[in-house]
Amino acid sequence: MNYWNQIYMHFDPIAFEIFGFGIHWYGIAYATALLLALYMARYWIKKDKQYFNMDITALDYYFIWAEVGVILGARLGYILIYDPNTMYYLTQPWQIFNPFDERGDFVGIRGMSYHGGVIGFFIATYLFSILKHKSFLALMDLIALSMPLGYVFGRIGNFLNQELFGRVVQDDKISQAIGILIQGELRYPSQLIEAFLEGIVVFLCVLFVRSKTKIKGALIATYGSAYSLARFLAEYFREPDEQMGTYIFGLSMGQILSICMLFASCLIAIYIYKKNKN
Repeated sequence: MNYWNQIYMHFDPIAFEIFGFGIHWYGIAYATALLLALYMARYWIKKDKQYFNMDITALDYYFIWAEVGVILGARLGYILIYDPNTMYYLTQPWQIFNPFDERGDFVGIRGMSYHGGVIGFFIATYLFSILKHKSFLALMDLIALSMPLGYVFGRIGNFLNQELFGRVVQDDKISQAIGILIQGELRYPSQLIEAFLEGIVVFLCVLFVRSKTKIKGALIATYGSAYSLARFLAEYFREPDEQMGTYIFGLSMGQILSICMLFASCLIAIYIYKKNKN
């Protein structure tokens, strides 16, 4: 085996400690993702003030709304869809964001659903657009441009945190070379595959569409469609959640939700097309 195969044996997911609290690389990667998304949003607002019609102060305020929506949606989505202890959390909702275990040890908050985060983000953005009299579609397009590159760091964070493992690799030389040793088996670095497909490739798709049109809503429709397809493909390298397994045609829950997201994105695209045609 090469060094890459055994990288988890040489790497500590905890970057450093502050007053006894471990600071994980995942947390650092997540913070980097947020800062990069905010930087990208500021860049696009300055680049096209007329299209987005928002100043920096309003943007910072909106990002707070969006982040709260994403966190609430992602956590609740995980509990309702993936967590085997759904009823426990529904009957004891104060435990949903409890970062301590039953012994009082700080363990952080584990379990977030991307698709749940999308729903929370949509709701937060819609409410913000109503209260602040902003274009809902323009806000969505701004996020479509700002979020993908930040998402890259989120998935790198998953990799560094040694979570969301990939499936067992095939016997070919390339798969064996890139596999990561986890509990005695070589598995695909699915987190990094997702970072590339769902982050970089999706960003390039959105950027391409932006160069061709300025119809409001076109970018978020592109993002939703491109992400859904990228996630669907990446799921073939990612180990399905143990408590969920696979469903019809061997699809994972992530793939099923991606199909739903693709359908919703197509509906948005049809709505935008008809709206601008009229």
